[in-house]
Amino acid sequence: MWQARRITPPLTDEDIAGLRAGDRVLINGVIYTGRDAAHKRMSEAIERGENLPFDPQGQLIYYVGPTPPKPGQVIGSAGPTSSYRMDPYAPILLSKGLKGMIGKGFMGRDVRDALVKYRGIYLSAIGGAGALIGKRIKQAEIIAYEDLGPEAVRRLVVEDFSAVVVYDMYGADLFKEGQSQYARMA
Repeated sequence: MWQARRITPPLTDEDIAGLRAGDRVLINGVIYTGRDAAHKRMSEAIERGENLPFDPQGQLIYYVGPTPPKPGQVIGSAGPTSSYRMDPYAPILLSKGLKGMIGKGFMGRDVRDALVKYRGIYLSAIGGAGALIGKRIKQAEIIAYEDLGPEAVRRLVVEDFSAVVVYDMYGADLFKEGQSQYARMA
């Protein structure tokens, strides 16, 4: 049985410093959502000197566009989306205090460099497990850009939301480490 570290946003530099690529985490508390269109709007707001829909200081943003909830549900399927699409926007949000992102797949060099510079992490959630992840979301509320539908910014309250640290603040990359380990076994 694997051990997971429990983390609760907002996260501090000390919280981030204690997380390494490969660590499993269980997130409890508030996280925010946003995808491509929401990130574009938030980046433009920063450039204009406007406030964001939420204070990013110490927060995590989940790259998800959930499906509508069925009767009795808080949210529908809520699986992660491909993170590389947020590459143009992630560094500016990290510069404003965001501590991490949750998604799936690779992110670019600029994002990895920004995680080191601003002391952040990138977490991977399990792709294809959207229905199960949705059960970890206890509350969901649209807080901005409602016109974007599934891509609106939401405030989620999560309980034991499972993820793995892929990129840490030290520059480690779980994807590369995994490939290296596999190559040694071949």
